[in-house]
Amino acid sequence: MTDVADVAADTRRERIVSMVLEHEFVRVTDLAGLFGVTSVTIRADLELLDRQGSLRRVRGGAIPAKPLRAAEPSFEVSLGSAAVEKTRLARHAAGLVVSGESLVIDAGTTTTFLARALVARPELTDVVVFTNSLRVAVELEPAIPRITVLLTGGTLRPATHALVDPLGALMLERINADTLFLTCHGVDAAAGITGVNLLEAEMKRKMLGAARRHLVVADSSKLGRTGLAPVCALPEVDLLITGGEADPATVETLRDEGIAVELVD
Repeated sequence: MTDVADVAADTRRERIVSMVLEHEFVRVTDLAGLFGVTSVTIRADLELLDRQGSLRRVRGGAIPAKPLRAAEPSFEVSLGSAAVEKTRLARHAAGLVVSGESLVIDAGTTTTFLARALVARPELTDVVVFTNSLRVAVELEPAIPRITVLLTGGTLRPATHALVDPLGALMLERINADTLFLTCHGVDAAAGITGVNLLEAEMKRKMLGAARRHLVVADSSKLGRTGLAPVCALPEVDLLITGGEADPATVETLRDEGIAVELVD
């Protein structure tokens, strides 16, 4: 497993914000031990995040900047959440891509890590990527011309840096790609694959129709969760790639419902 002490400062701060939102209070000493840095460094991080409005600095640690409420987390907060697991999943998913393949890559934090993993495979050539994610496109840019990048177009959602309707699905309706890498808010035996936003869920459904093979990449926290917006039933997915941390009973239930599950440690 990647040593969290090697995590860059920006990523460390993103993860600190995520931890504050999850636990409501984090201690300076605990954060220093987790990230392998000094308490002085953590205090500097918290003071910077406090000035940015990302959290509230209090004696001994930090708390959320605002009262917690059920809401869609920002892309930056989600990027820091389960970052180590998402990196593992992304590297595994990238290993399934071959030269000459055409891909549709959904917007999401895990697919942002996937884009980085694809760039890190210099032997990949003649790969075409269609994406509705500004972040994915930017991450793939260093691999041009080995990887050709096409943005779907559409209306920008700032929360996730995703392009959606109006005009988001026109390109998807005109292509027949090999493989789709899909993200989601939840994977549930009864509800299937779900999203948190109706406009993005509609784009995901269009992506399903634009590719022959459907791969869902979701960290283990997504299993057993149900979001507001239905995307598809489990049998429409060829493979679910998730972390070895996933609850075994939940994984077995999903498999019983007809979805192949690959666990990545």
